[in-house]
Amino acid sequence: MHSSAWLAAATLLARTVSAQNMLRFACSQLVVDRVDPLVNPGVRYTPHLHQIVGGNSFNLTMEPVVYDPAEKSTCTSCSFAQDLSNYWTAVMFFKHKNGSYIRVPQTGNGGPQGKLVNKGGLDIYYIPSGKVTAFKPGFRMLVGDAANTAESKVSKSNICHRCWTSGNENTFVGGAPCTGSDTVAIPSQPTCNMIRQTLIFPACWDGKNLDSPDHKSHVAYGSGSGANGGGPCPTTHPVKLPQIMYELMWDTKQFVADKSMWPEGNPYTYSMGLGGSAAHGDYIFGWKGDSLQKAMDKNCNLNKDCPAAGLTAQTPEKYSACNVKQQAPEPVDGWLAAMPMGSMAIKA
Repeated sequence: MHSSAWLAAATLLARTVSAQNMLRFACSQLVVDRVDPLVNPGVRYTPHLHQIVGGNSFNLTMEPVVYDPAEKSTCTSCSFAQDLSNYWTAVMFFKHKNGSYIRVPQTGNGGPQGKLVNKGGLDIYYIPSGKVTAFKPGFRMLVGDAANTAESKVSKSNICHRCWTSGNENTFVGGAPCTGSDTVAIPSQPTCNMIRQTLIFPACWDGKNLDSPDHKSHVAYGSGSGANGGGPCPTTHPVKLPQIMYELMWDTKQFVADKSMWPEGNPYTYSMGLGGSAAHGDYIFGWKGDSLQKAMDKNCNLNKDCPAAGLTAQTPEKYSACNVKQQAPEPVDGWLAAMPMGSMAIKA
């Protein structure tokens, strides 16, 4: 396809996504911590660092069903007051040529659907496709593999990175998520003022299990690809779910402005010490009552109040004020002698 034809198709796809009714909202950082109640329940100082958003009952151990974030949380760092779910991802670091590391700062997202505001954190989408069944209390899942080093094992239509050449997040770059020149690898071109990371979860469920040993087998991708609601489901996983998508805007402007800091090779790495092939995201459901089901049924849209479903959108000041202390205390801000892995991290 000629570049002009591809651009026109990508623009049309982006507009189609932006015109679709879906929840799209910001979540500020609840905490940056080395805990993971999904993969490493009960463990303090897990193998790598995560940024966590959502309900403030996030804990070392969150036993399915018994530990319900919707009941135990008193605030959420996400826009909708009814969403006490927890969402988390690995953290991106910049490696200085002197061997020290610093977390890459983050910003809210812009785009065709409008500006989102958060303090660090990420943006969440719930994209329906036809009639969908909301997640049940106790539901959780994982996308990606924190140990994967092979880009060939990653579907670019589900996990991808975009070189954001614009100087700010409000000037949209490219087409729909995980299309065009998006890559599995973390881009490192000097033209990337930001790096947008996208994680798209499976939208088909076996209808029985709230979790599985690998946190993946109870869900599956449909026949569609990208951020379109997921496509028809396979017979093994016949229940259509809302498609969850995470978007993260890593702000790299300060690093591209001073190339004297750069080591040889790609200076950007995730907190596992690996690149884009190991990008991953975790999810624990925690919406109050049937609010998410109503939101899908009533075609609630973006980050706006939706009285038909009882959804109320909080101000950025309100949700950004919901924070918790680290449960694995260690320095995570400023220049670090090493990434927080193994023993407790120390300042550079």
